[in-house]
Amino acid sequence: MKSWLINGIFLLVLLNGNSCREAKTYWNDADVILKRIQPPEFREEVFNIVDYGAVGDGSADCTNAIAETISACSQKGGGIVLIPAGIYLTGAIHLKSNINLHIAEEATLLFSKDLTKYLPLVHARFEGNDLMNYSPLIYARGQKNIAVTGSGILDGNADTTTWWPWKGRKNFGWSEGLPDQKEDRDKLVEMANTGLPVEERVFGEGHYIRVNFIQFIGSENILIEGITIKRSPMWEINPVLCNNVIVRDVKTISNGPNNDGCNPESCRDVLIEDCYFDTGDDCIAIKSGREGDGRRINVPSENIIIRNCEMKNGHGGVVIGSEISGGCRNVFIENCRMDSPNLDRALRIKSNSRRGGLVENIFVRNLIVGEVKQAVILVNLYYEEGDVGDYTPIVRNIFIENVSSEKSQYALWLKGYERSPVTNIQLSDCRFNGVKEGNILSNVDYLEFNNVYINGEKMDHKYINYIKRSANEKKKESYNHTP
Repeated sequence: MKSWLINGIFLLVLLNGNSCREAKTYWNDADVILKRIQPPEFREEVFNIVDYGAVGDGSADCTNAIAETISACSQKGGGIVLIPAGIYLTGAIHLKSNINLHIAEEATLLFSKDLTKYLPLVHARFEGNDLMNYSPLIYARGQKNIAVTGSGILDGNADTTTWWPWKGRKNFGWSEGLPDQKEDRDKLVEMANTGLPVEERVFGEGHYIRVNFIQFIGSENILIEGITIKRSPMWEINPVLCNNVIVRDVKTISNGPNNDGCNPESCRDVLIEDCYFDTGDDCIAIKSGREGDGRRINVPSENIIIRNCEMKNGHGGVVIGSEISGGCRNVFIENCRMDSPNLDRALRIKSNSRRGGLVENIFVRNLIVGEVKQAVILVNLYYEEGDVGDYTPIVRNIFIENVSSEKSQYALWLKGYERSPVTNIQLSDCRFNGVKEGNILSNVDYLEFNNVYINGEKMDHKYINYIKRSANEKKKESYNHTP
């Protein structure tokens, strides 16, 4: 990766007065990244779980049979662990190096509602903090060359009776007197912020921290391809501290609480392409750890390419944050479709001064946005707790080209701090139609429009050092305002 892309020297572009068309040349670096991202290769030998005692009737417990199949495959140097046609009830599945878990057409892995099937505890991650918890449904830690492929279904079996009520919301099965995650969630954040060793952050039985569906930690050379994911306990695909990751042609249809579709976290060289997202939270959310753990590990998510995806329901199409304490840089988003009355935003960046993080070098082009509820482009540095911490977030260098939208409340919703404005946002060749209330702009340093239209009105001008003072915070900003 060229050093100018990493160290934020884009600001020199501003000093030279170049237009946002300069951003087109930066896409050459996406090609360099793509050449490095390669799928893992596997031995061709097939290990069928039926040969190890699995029964695909939807009721026989296949946990041990699947584990024995994976062990046998690993002892032979790897290969394909086949889930053939049928419905296979199972607990947690732990992958090992050089194994491709292949779910065949008309096959379903149905995950058990018996929470003891996700024991013993493993080193996992919940919302950006490390802990000892129930195992994710499909899990790996410290492995190389692993895959989950095929055209079959992964069914997490989560619903208003299992996993989802722990969110603490009545629409997901919780009612007065039932336990929820709040106390455990707050306790985990405190443990991380005080530096308590991970092995002493013990949850699991008697606690109410939900697990992610697919979570690979500290692993490399990963392929997730072709599968359909349904009814996840929480986040659906969550690689953490991984390198060389491909998520391709995956369908995530899961509208439970915090059912994010794909969340690469502190990962490097990631390709997400040709996927479909219909989710209960963000479709794609790039993360890098929350607060104490994010700063302790201090690994950004970087060199991420998202292309040719379709986003339906969700809180955001492509999101960066809010667990972004380790930072994020060099994200390329192109050729995606986003459209639903239940999709809140297209591009969203969120943090606060407890989480902090540096987010920079975000490139977006060729998006077709139908309807979103709130804003097409949103940056919010007052997410959740707001500006109450000591770790000022920084957002800079966002280049947006050839984006069209047909219905939204706002085109842009940008809210930074006076001491840390949202810096260097450049838009070119964009059309935002059906915008109800224009833009919200608060603490923005350099916002440039080139051939940009909002409701048919051309917006070719620049906002430089634009600070909307706190006394006017509640006043709505018209899109045709020129400071």
